Amino acid sequence: MSQTLVAPPPAPQTDERLVRKSMLGRLMARPEVGALAGAIVIYVLFFVVAPPFREAPSLATVLYQSSLYGIPAVGVALLMIGGEFDLSAGVAVITSSLVASMTAYQLSVNVWVGVLVSLVVALGIGLLNGYLLVKTRLPSFLVTLATFFMLTGLNLAVTKIVSGGVATKDISDIDGFDSAHAFFASDVVIGGMNLRITLFWWAVFVGVATWVLLRSRTGNWIFAVGGADASARAVGVPVRKVKIGLFMTVSFVCWFTGMHILFSFNTVQSGQGPGNEFLYIIAAVVGGCLLTGGYGSAVGAAIGAFIFGMTEQGIVLAGWEADWFKFFLGAMLLGATLLNVYIRQRAETRL
Repeated sequence: MSQTLVAPPPAPQTDERLVRKSMLGRLMARPEVGALAGAIVIYVLFFVVAPPFREAPSLATVLYQSSLYGIPAVGVALLMIGGEFDLSAGVAVITSSLVASMTAYQLSVNVWVGVLVSLVVALGIGLLNGYLLVKTRLPSFLVTLATFFMLTGLNLAVTKIVSGGVATKDISDIDGFDSAHAFFASDVVIGGMNLRITLFWWAVFVGVATWVLLRSRTGNWIFAVGGADASARAVGVPVRKVKIGLFMTVSFVCWFTGMHILFSFNTVQSGQGPGNEFLYIIAAVVGGCLLTGGYGSAVGAAIGAFIFGMTEQGIVLAGWEADWFKFFLGAMLLGATLLNVYIRQRAETRL
């Protein structure tokens, strides 16, 4: 009597989407891992070579400088995750300051009126950038580069016409200045350290942006639009609204930074701003944002800004030539781009 052999049923296939990654794999998947490692190395470097760097006032200065880069970098990072750039961000900061200052001084109104008018103008710039992008389908590089040149010219020309010089008038004696200064540019003493309020606003913006990216439907839309906007549109993502909203977000954080500059110095130099947009973009890239979009984090951009703050102040405290900072920017941009690509590739293949 022969016995029939029955082949065992094939093992069920495991859906790779349901496989749990190891702790190392999940850690390596975070965009800000490379920036965090770089921040530790740079901190240790200047801690060793620059003794004044170890003092509390120096740390306060580093944090303040980092916040000036970090607040605009939050919006720039969100926009880059959404797959776009804004080359007008640096000059838009000064545009916001100029509008608020000249409105309050020339019209002799409460400075808060100038602040609100400036906010409307800033959001209008972001709306215009986003609208032109989605309507013309031109690269954001070209659209915002055009805005950059127009705002640069307007800042200089209008300031000369209205104020008779390259800087606005002092507004420190206008009604509402004290309350606006307290809101945008005051100091807070904690543990003997004199901290600028921008540091706390920076933490708020990073926290809100992180929550939006990781815990909201809008965050899913941002990643989807940056990864593949055609596919996102096919599944019902409002791509145009998302992109316009991201440009307006950049305008908002630039406006906030501009208000801090105005109420810190009481006056604004109209030629400032050009070039800072690259610092914001590099901070986002160092923090893990890919130039191709669809990947990054607000926390990473904050770490990137902190790296810049440490380096800028550390070079001075170490007694090095300030020109080394420009070299550092280029080296960090190249190194961070290569490292981010490597980390993402490892994250995609490691369980």
